Amino acid sequence: MNWIELLVDVTLMPLLAFVIGLGMVLMLRKIQARVQRRVGPPFFQPLYDIVKLFGKQTQVSHGPIHDIGIVMLIGGYITAEIFLPVPGMVGLAEKGDLIVLIYLLMVPSLGMALGVGQCANPNGSIGISRALTSMLAYDVPFMVVIAGVAYHFGTTSLPEIIALQQQGGPGGWGIVTMPVLALAGIITIHVMLGKEPFETYVAPAEIATGPMVEMGGKYLGGMFVAQCFQLYTAGVIYATLFLGGGESWLGFLAKIFAVVFVPLAVTVVFPRFKVGEGTAWTWKWPTGIGLVGLALIFL
Repeated sequence: MNWIELLVDVTLMPLLAFVIGLGMVLMLRKIQARVQRRVGPPFFQPLYDIVKLFGKQTQVSHGPIHDIGIVMLIGGYITAEIFLPVPGMVGLAEKGDLIVLIYLLMVPSLGMALGVGQCANPNGSIGISRALTSMLAYDVPFMVVIAGVAYHFGTTSLPEIIALQQQGGPGGWGIVTMPVLALAGIITIHVMLGKEPFETYVAPAEIATGPMVEMGGKYLGGMFVAQCFQLYTAGVIYATLFLGGGESWLGFLAKIFAVVFVPLAVTVVFPRFKVGEGTAWTWKWPTGIGLVGLALIFL
């Protein structure tokens, strides 16, 4: 790959991730509306919300760390997109593997913790402590899933994992060859998204949306943008590891939207866990299922 192709990939991959993520946010709101017997927002409402927030004249900063935290939140996801191969674009995926991606996915949570911690709002601090606890909870099954996939395919390179799955057709996909590990993976994706029943760190009725309580204007808009990237990243990671990636954009979009649809559909019909229950449940079920799947692969 020459530097021009790399520049195009690095530019387009985050942009496409944001646009597709907007569609996923719209899908989330539409699902919630249908379950509650409402019509739901118009097609461009997620984009309208972001433009409105960034266009507000009053922008209250709580200091340089507050600003740096939001940059880390969005920048961590943007960098991660460059390492996620998509149809026609590989980006830096051939230079960085799953290990690099794992580290990059920790940056947004740490950035949010820094930014919200600068606000000194007790509700925000409580929300951040819960968010970091949740990250500690889902990291365990996530690492188990990553280890199983890497052992099964004999590599941590995402392009190679996709190529190996596509060689065998749908029968070679990870969800077929590693069904138990794939089940642990989809549950872990749900926990990573932080939606009910794992929405302990937002909890609007208890801690006034936690990390977002002191965020307004472009800062809240930055969190909305990060949500778009988060949904897209979760869908692409699962589709890459278990659904053979994407040979065409049509099939790829169908896969990642289906992956995200599963936890979002579950979200709207379950209340959230109490503090501590989500961590205990995560360490018990997706971790246990993942370890069983890992044992089956070793055997």
